[in-house]
Amino acid sequence: MTRTIEILERLVAFDTVSDRSNLPLIGYVQEFLQGLGFAVTRVADPTGDKAGLFARIGPEGAGALLSAHTDVVPVAGQAWTRAPFALTVEDDRLYGRGTTDMKGFLAAMLAACEVAAQAPLREPLKLAISYDEEVGCLGIAHMIGGLEAAIGRPRACIVGEPTQMRVAIGHKGKQALRAVCHGQAGHSAQAPQFTNALHLAAGFITEVRGLQDWLAAHGAQDAAYDVPYSTVHVGRLTGGTALNIVPDRADMALEFRHLAGDSPDDLLARIMAAAGRAAAPFGDAGQIEVEPLTAYPGLATAPDAPVVAWAQDLAGQTGITKVGFGTEAGFFDALGIPAVVCGPGSMTGQGHKPDEFITHDQLAQCDRMLARVVDSLC
Repeated sequence: MTRTIEILERLVAFDTVSDRSNLPLIGYVQEFLQGLGFAVTRVADPTGDKAGLFARIGPEGAGALLSAHTDVVPVAGQAWTRAPFALTVEDDRLYGRGTTDMKGFLAAMLAACEVAAQAPLREPLKLAISYDEEVGCLGIAHMIGGLEAAIGRPRACIVGEPTQMRVAIGHKGKQALRAVCHGQAGHSAQAPQFTNALHLAAGFITEVRGLQDWLAAHGAQDAAYDVPYSTVHVGRLTGGTALNIVPDRADMALEFRHLAGDSPDDLLARIMAAAGRAAAPFGDAGQIEVEPLTAYPGLATAPDAPVVAWAQDLAGQTGITKVGFGTEAGFFDALGIPAVVCGPGSMTGQGHKPDEFITHDQLAQCDRMLARVVDSLC
């Protein structure tokens, strides 16, 4: 596993927090892969500040796809006791931002590429390496349309998000929204004569909470999830400029995460209707505008799908699971590429936390799985 750890040390050293460029890391990975003989297609984002890669090696054919993202969540405001962008090895743990989510898998993937470059491949090994996953899967949404032209459609895909090396066949989809509540400014001494935008927002939040109760009682159910129903959540509310001024604007950030059995279009329509009900008592003096921002599809791979048995065999696992967090797997599934999620580390235990780490054992299990992927292509 020495090679995987060497590569992981290089990857962790790149500060690829989502609000920064990932181009230095992408340059390193592109040079690494081209040096092994991979055909690499670089996909720049619209700003030119970030990029993703599609790559392949081996003969023509469907082959298998491995998928990873390069960005990590911020460390600001977290109580790190070790340098976040330097790999620190202590006993069985390797500390650093992204070790679990998900540069550990990316490092193992690149180490496996070195093996594949020397292997008698009868099918191609394909890679998708993206950006801006942590802020709503924006990178793969931009890249996915070019996959077939770049590397051809694979027969199966493994997305290496942390599942403790269990094969995950499902996750919820997500849509992020912005709501702007418009009221009337005025002196607080005459507050009842004006529409307080924060009060308008409070009414909307009450409606949203009612929708959550309805989903829990009447929406789709899936006991494989910790929260077995679709969820709607208000994460941020801001408004007002001074205590003695009635606020004329309040801004809300909210989201919903939906099971495969709940239509995202229906949920969005219910939220729009909730905004209308909250604003109705105020007439023209109060309005709520709801704007969709980002979205990604869920994943609902059938337990008896061939990709599941294939991944279980590769991972040395017999069970299956579903994960509460979103991944890029839904994009591949929507393109008709059978996909599962399986990678090293624990999202619950380590994802997005200070002193993030991954264990040697989890990396070793991932190395073994990816070695079997290469063998399966030979």
